[in-house]
Amino acid sequence: MTPSPQPPTEPTETVGHIGHPHASPEPSARPSDGHSDRHSDGRSDPHSGGHSGGDSGGRPSDRSHGHGHGHSHGHGPAAPVSKHLRKVIAAVLIPFAAAVFVGMVVLWPGGAPGHERTGVGFDRQTQQGVVTSLEQVDCKTVNAAQVPTTAAPSTPEGRQAQAEQTGECKKATVEVSSGPDKGRTFVEVVQPGAPRQLEDGQEVVVAYAPDAPRDLQYSVIDVNRKLPMALLAGIFAAAVVLVGRMRGLFALVALVVSFGVLTLFILPAILQGSNPLVVAVVGASAIMLIALYMCHGLTARTSVAVLGTLVSLLLIGLLGSGFIDWAFLSGNTDDNTGLIHGLYPDIDMSGLLLAGVIIGSLGVLDDVTVTQTSAVWELHHADPSMGPRALYRAAIRIGRDHIASVVNTLVLAYAGAALPLLLLFSIANSSMGSVANSELVAEEIVRTLVGSIGLVASVPVTTALAALVVSADRPGSPAGIPAAGPVRGRGRRRKR
Repeated sequence: MTPSPQPPTEPTETVGHIGHPHASPEPSARPSDGHSDRHSDGRSDPHSGGHSGGDSGGRPSDRSHGHGHGHSHGHGPAAPVSKHLRKVIAAVLIPFAAAVFVGMVVLWPGGAPGHERTGVGFDRQTQQGVVTSLEQVDCKTVNAAQVPTTAAPSTPEGRQAQAEQTGECKKATVEVSSGPDKGRTFVEVVQPGAPRQLEDGQEVVVAYAPDAPRDLQYSVIDVNRKLPMALLAGIFAAAVVLVGRMRGLFALVALVVSFGVLTLFILPAILQGSNPLVVAVVGASAIMLIALYMCHGLTARTSVAVLGTLVSLLLIGLLGSGFIDWAFLSGNTDDNTGLIHGLYPDIDMSGLLLAGVIIGSLGVLDDVTVTQTSAVWELHHADPSMGPRALYRAAIRIGRDHIASVVNTLVLAYAGAALPLLLLFSIANSSMGSVANSELVAEEIVRTLVGSIGLVASVPVTTALAALVVSADRPGSPAGIPAAGPVRGRGRRRKR
């Protein structure tokens, strides 16, 4: 075997294959018609991406390693678009962004309205506490006044009552560690079959009932999970920044801003009595603009993804509104929604359900539209000669794979969230028709299917928009990029 040519002493660019472009250090400063820089006399630059092997006379031989691939590196910054195209995109998005801003100003709630606490469910006054001591006691001594149950021992109620009368209970002394009664102690009895068992020194959440007798004003309702939750959030943030670097950091900032819009604008505005659908559309649009541009930059590529997301959100809103009304879904199906309706009877609960559908679909839509737009841009960058039809056909194949995986993810996510409910229906031996007909499950079905339809529609819509935009762009050759198709060179042949 003949020896291969010596590699250049300077680092060269990484050469990819068709469909797998690699990032170029300076995409705007290098030509994209191959990695071999040719001098005016036809000789190859020894420091270019193509390694030309030849004989002693300098004549190229069959063993020449000429990487004349015509594709360029697309994972770097997007190629600049023409000034005319930027004006067209701005003419569409600037009025939309202005309308979103005006909508937020008009609907801005200025905080959630106050109300008198009912002491039911989440609407309770809570403080922090800590278990200072814990002792084992006979359940008979703490349940002496309890009337014995008449349930049979073979039933769950009978077994629970028997354990409370004969088992070992825990008597916990809890000290209030926050609020006006800081330092006050009370006793909490934990039954042997209780799902939440207390430990000595454990931090807990206590509820305060001012109208109850003094000895019964405080009770433990939950444990304090702030430390593990904060640690998990820190691990998540570190992983995102470690892998995503600056883009990951901007994604975290966008996430914080999104939660800010949700908690400072969307939720209080709905509680103030504004139309939930209008609030959700304005708030979701604001989140979309902030998150996409902050994470992906103020580029034409991101603007096309914004347009595709907007069209899909409008479709989801129309479908959701139609099917929620047609299926007579009230949005008031559990204790939490019932409590909201009781505290704020003017809230349109069906509109609140539709707002949840729109906001819940936004995150997945962002992922799909950005991916499809990037795919079209990379395909065009790899082969500038491709027209809009060829770009659409190539990118839609990527989109079909994305649809198959993301739709399955949506359905499984909703099924996982409703797993206890599905178990109850399974225990009751209910048929699938009966389960789907119940309002509690029908809401999730409408939420899932409407969101999935919008998700599926976003792929061809965004792909078509991106293909039309990038094909209509004629910026000339600002970075020395020729308008011709790829130039292919001979690959290296190994002599055997």
